[in-house]
Amino acid sequence: MGQADFSFWVFLLQIFAVAILALLAIGAVAVAWMYVVDVRQKGHTIRRNYPVIGRFRYFFEHLGEFFRQYFFAMDREEMPFNRAQRSWVYRAAKNTNNTVAFGSTANAAAPGTILFVPHPFPSLDTHRRPAESIIIGPHCPSPYAARSFFNVSAMSFGAISEAAVRALSEGCATAGSWLNTGEGGLSPYHLSGGCDLVFQIGTANYGVRDDAGNWSDAKMLDIAAHEQVKMIEIKLSQGAKPGKGGILPAVKVTEEIALIRGIPAGQASISPNGHPDIRNVEDLLDRITHIRQLTGKPVGFKLVVGGLRFFEQLFEAILRRGIEHAPDFMTIDSGDGGTGAAPQSLMDHAGLTIRESLPGVIDKLAEYGLRERIRVIVAGKLITPVDVAWGLCVGADFVVSARGFMFALGCIQAMQCNKNTCPTGVATQDPELQKGLDVGNKAARVAHYVANMVEEVTVIAHSCGVDEPSQLNRSHAHMVIGPGRSEALDSYYARVGSQGAPIAV
Repeated sequence: MGQADFSFWVFLLQIFAVAILALLAIGAVAVAWMYVVDVRQKGHTIRRNYPVIGRFRYFFEHLGEFFRQYFFAMDREEMPFNRAQRSWVYRAAKNTNNTVAFGSTANAAAPGTILFVPHPFPSLDTHRRPAESIIIGPHCPSPYAARSFFNVSAMSFGAISEAAVRALSEGCATAGSWLNTGEGGLSPYHLSGGCDLVFQIGTANYGVRDDAGNWSDAKMLDIAAHEQVKMIEIKLSQGAKPGKGGILPAVKVTEEIALIRGIPAGQASISPNGHPDIRNVEDLLDRITHIRQLTGKPVGFKLVVGGLRFFEQLFEAILRRGIEHAPDFMTIDSGDGGTGAAPQSLMDHAGLTIRESLPGVIDKLAEYGLRERIRVIVAGKLITPVDVAWGLCVGADFVVSARGFMFALGCIQAMQCNKNTCPTGVATQDPELQKGLDVGNKAARVAHYVANMVEEVTVIAHSCGVDEPSQLNRSHAHMVIGPGRSEALDSYYARVGSQGAPIAV
């Protein structure tokens, strides 16, 4: 090595050393500044008593949200969805092998566990027949022939990203499922894939409101004019926050979202906690009848159940008016449903779970002779074949899921939906984070999720001795009610009565 080369390397080392010393000096100044700030502030005791070091507490607390699901939680103990549930959805969405080996990790003796009743002579795969479409709204000029029993629950553009909505629209078109728009209005991205749509009307009337925020028949007609819009759903409440309207943080209210909703950009979108003009069952039936006459399409409502008295009042009013005034469908949500943002008190402790409410609602429909008139859609943590098959056994016509399809889109349960920092691009309006969500790839995963769900629920149906899932009923499943003892769903629900409280899983 020549003298010039040696001098050059010495110079580089000197520059490197100076840079290191500069960084150390900056670090020392930063630590000193944090120390002074921490010992003088009065809002955080830990930082005051342990300056600088105490700041790591919040860093590790944040990382714990992610590490728990990968390193510490067992397969079936995490909430709201455990690793076993998420893994099934991921494998189904990727269309990879979804079999398991050696033995079940589920506790089959836990109260509330569902056990299907295998038939000694199961229905043969060769007897499989295509599922028939289910007609919703037989009294409408434009009834809807729904092709799939498994569909996408309400998620608005705003709560989830443009890329996520486009992937859902394309995937549902391939799978033959419908996509519920959520209460945020109808966006071009809902329409982009060509799938069937259920347009949801929330308490703020987004998409169907005039400049003053009031109901607009003209806007409703504009929405219904789209051939893809097959049904209209009035949202009375949702499982994660009954009695509280939709919450979209200001950081997620972009110019485009504000335009679709008819609200100012950059301000939080807070919906009223109820419909000001729907205050009783008579008002509800008036609104349902009005929209159905206006649009010619099936109309129903969504709510989380707190008790069955509401349904008794509703059904009595329907029988007084005439069966043609009945809602065409009801969406029953669970008290443990999901959302982008909700008060924790409502998220944790408001509304009955679907395990308790669905059987009671089905029984009330039968009691009043309305079971064939009103279709029942059920929502609430039903993301695996066992959950979906349970819903069909109890009496639901359709099962819808939101978080299941979020997992299919790549959601990792980071619990960042209300912060615009979703790392997978699903529940954020940040363009940089959305770049990671490839629409074509995720649309295929959505379609695979539906196809594999239908396939495995069909496997359960065949095991129970029926040809297809719509033939499942309460005699085809047991529920564990105590150590070493289970009871058939039909006898259990008959025994506890419609006001009883089935054991929650």
